[in-house]
Amino acid sequence: MVRMEVKLAFPQDRPPLSIISAAKIAGVSVIIDPTLASGSVPTLHFSSGFYGQDDIQAAQIDQWLEYAPLILSGSEFEAACSFLDGYLATRTFLVGYGLSIADIVVWSNLTGTGQRWESLRRSKKYQSLVRWFNSVAAGYGDALDEVTSAYVGKRGIGKSPAPSLKEKMPGLKENTSGHEIDLPGAKVGEVCVRFAPEPSGYLHIGHAKAALLNKYFAERYKGRLIVRFDDTNPSKESNEFVENVLKDIETLGVKYDVVTYTSDYFPKLMEMAESLIKQGKAYIDDTPKEQMRSERMDGVESKRRNSTVEENLSLWKEMVNGTRRGTQCCVRGKLDMQDPNKSLRDPVYYRCNPDPHHRVGSKYKVYPTYDFACPFVDALEGVTHALRSSEYHDRNAQYYRILQDMGLRRVEIYEFSRLNMVYTVLSKRKLLWFVQNKMVEDWTDARFPTVQGIVRRGLKIEALIQFILEQGASKNLNLMEWDKLWTINKKIVDPICGRHTAVLKEKCVLLTLANGPEEPFVRILPRHKKYEGAGKKATTFANRIWLEYADASVISVGEEVTLMDWGNAIIREIKTDNGTITQLVGELHLEGSVKMTKLKLTWLSDIEDLVSLSLVDFDYLINKKKLEEDEDFLDNLNPCTRREALALGDPNMRNVKKGEVIQLERKGYYRCDVPFVRSSKPIVLFAIPDGRQKSTLIVTGA
Repeated sequence: MVRMEVKLAFPQDRPPLSIISAAKIAGVSVIIDPTLASGSVPTLHFSSGFYGQDDIQAAQIDQWLEYAPLILSGSEFEAACSFLDGYLATRTFLVGYGLSIADIVVWSNLTGTGQRWESLRRSKKYQSLVRWFNSVAAGYGDALDEVTSAYVGKRGIGKSPAPSLKEKMPGLKENTSGHEIDLPGAKVGEVCVRFAPEPSGYLHIGHAKAALLNKYFAERYKGRLIVRFDDTNPSKESNEFVENVLKDIETLGVKYDVVTYTSDYFPKLMEMAESLIKQGKAYIDDTPKEQMRSERMDGVESKRRNSTVEENLSLWKEMVNGTRRGTQCCVRGKLDMQDPNKSLRDPVYYRCNPDPHHRVGSKYKVYPTYDFACPFVDALEGVTHALRSSEYHDRNAQYYRILQDMGLRRVEIYEFSRLNMVYTVLSKRKLLWFVQNKMVEDWTDARFPTVQGIVRRGLKIEALIQFILEQGASKNLNLMEWDKLWTINKKIVDPICGRHTAVLKEKCVLLTLANGPEEPFVRILPRHKKYEGAGKKATTFANRIWLEYADASVISVGEEVTLMDWGNAIIREIKTDNGTITQLVGELHLEGSVKMTKLKLTWLSDIEDLVSLSLVDFDYLINKKKLEEDEDFLDNLNPCTRREALALGDPNMRNVKKGEVIQLERKGYYRCDVPFVRSSKPIVLFAIPDGRQKSTLIVTGA
C-alpha cells in the first residue's frame, strides 16, 4: 500500500483531534506542525472508501462533519449526545456498513471533551452511543489511544503535544471570565468600530446582532462607535429607512459617537476612482452584465482590460455625465482574473444610476459599489476593526487588496457568524416583497423579524440583548430557534406583568350559582400575587358567571371544580341543545379543598362592564425551517399566518396601556397593540410566545 505523507499545521491551543485520529487510522504519515496562526483550518485527503462508497454516502458524511462541532458547543453537549444515542440505536456505524471519516470525527469530538464525556460514559445514560464509541475504540485502539494520550487532557482538548507548546502565544490576553471576546491587536482607548447599515429597510434581528457586537467592543475597549449609512444605491434607499434605522438603534440601546453617510464621501470616492484609472489599477468596461459574470466565473479577461488610460478616462467622463454611452459602462478594478478567489477577479467599483439619491438628489450619475466604498471610508474615518459577518469571508482578501491599491492604512476585519433563525427570511429584498404585496401590514408587522416587528410582538429588548450576547462573536454558522429567545423573554416578563382574565366568546357558557351572592360585590386583588409593583385590580363576584366552552365540555354532573380566586363549586346540572352545552347550574362550596379538584377554571361575572377583546396569534411567514440556497421562498409561503379570536375581558383591562405586557390566566402572555378606546371597539392583544406553548385560538382570518 502506498502511504501518503502529509504535513498537518494547526494552532497550538486547538489541535484538530479528529484529523489526527483519522490520519492515524488511515495509515497516513503526518508531520505535526503546531505553530499555525489561530483560526486556520487544516485539510487531508483520505483513500477511497474512507469517505463513503458513493456520492450519497459522501454527502451524508459531509453532514456529520458539519454537525460534529456542535458536540463541543457547551450547553448543547447533552442534547447532541441524546440525538446520537437515538440515531445509533439501530446502526453500527454513522454512515453505511463500515467505518468512515464521520465516525472518526464524531468519536474524536466526544473524546475531546475529556472528563465531561467520560462521566456520561460511565453513567450508561446513552447506551447505544457508548456501545458505538467502545466499538470504534476497540477496533482502532492503538492509534486512537496514541492520539488521545498526546492531545487530550482531563478537561478536554488542549493538551500540548510538546513542552514548548505550554508557553502562551505572545500578545494573547488571559481570558479569566470565560465570556469576553478579544479583538486582535486592540488597545484600550484606540479602538474605533462602525455599524454600517444600508438604508434600504428597517433593522432586523440579524442587524441587531451586528449593532450590539459593535457596541460591546466600543464599550469594552473604551473606543468610538460610528453609525454609518451605506447609502450607495439610490434605487433602494429612502429617508424613511434612515429615520427608522436610527429609531431601531435607539431602541437597542446602542450609544454612538457620530452618524455619517457614505454619500458624505462621494467627491473623494470619485477622486480615488479616477486616480486608480490613471495608475492603471482600474479600467472602464462595457461588457454586458451576464457576459461579465460568466467571464469572471471562467477567469476570462475582458476585451477592455488593456485599454489605454486615455480611453478609460474618456469613458469615465461619459459615466460621470450619465450619457447614453456612459450608462453602458462600469469601472472595474484590475486585480487578478486567474485568482482562485473569484472576488479578486476584477470586481466592479462604480456603476451608473439615473435615480435621484435621497440625500443629494440628482447631483451624481455614478455610484460606488459597497466593495469599493467600504474599505475606503473605513480607512478615512479611522476605523481600526471592521466587524463583518462570516458570509463575507471570501471577500476579505478583496477588501485588503483594494485598501492596498488605494494606498490606505490597513483596517482589521473581525468576523462573526450571521444570525439565522428558523422559519425566517432576513433578506431585505424578500421582506420588501411581503410589504409590497400586502402580505403584512408594514415593516413593523408582528410577523416580521425586524426590531420593530419583534418588539410589537412582545419581545423585550433586554431578552434580545441577552440572546445575542450569549452567542458572542462566534464564527460558527448557527440556525437559531425562536423558542430560545422567547424563553429568555418569558423569564423577564413573568415576574412583573399583571394578571387578567379573559373568556373566549365563541359558545361561552353561563354558569348559574344557586347560592351565589344576591347582589354582585367587588374585591380588590393584586394584579400579580408576587409583585406589588403590578398594582391592584377590582374583581366582581356574582351568581351568574361565564365559562369557556372548552372548560364546560369536560365537566361532569356532580363534579366539584375550583373557580380561580374565589373557591370551589359543585356542578348540579348541565343543559344541552342538540348535544351542545348551553348552560350550567351549580352551587358554591367555598369550604371545599382546592387541592382535591381536578379542574381550575377561569371565569368572569356576567356584568355590563366586561370589555371586548381581540386575541391575535401569529405563525411564521414561511413553512420550512431552513430554505436552501436554490429554494425560492415564494414556494414555501405559509398560507395562514394570522389567527384571531374574540373574547370577553375583565373590566380592569380598560386601563392596560399600548405596549404593556400582561398575562391572561391559563392563556399566556400578551402585548397590548390597541388599548381600550370605546366599548364598541375591542382591545387588541398580541399573543407572545413563551418558548413552549402552542396557541389554541380559533382561526377567523389570515
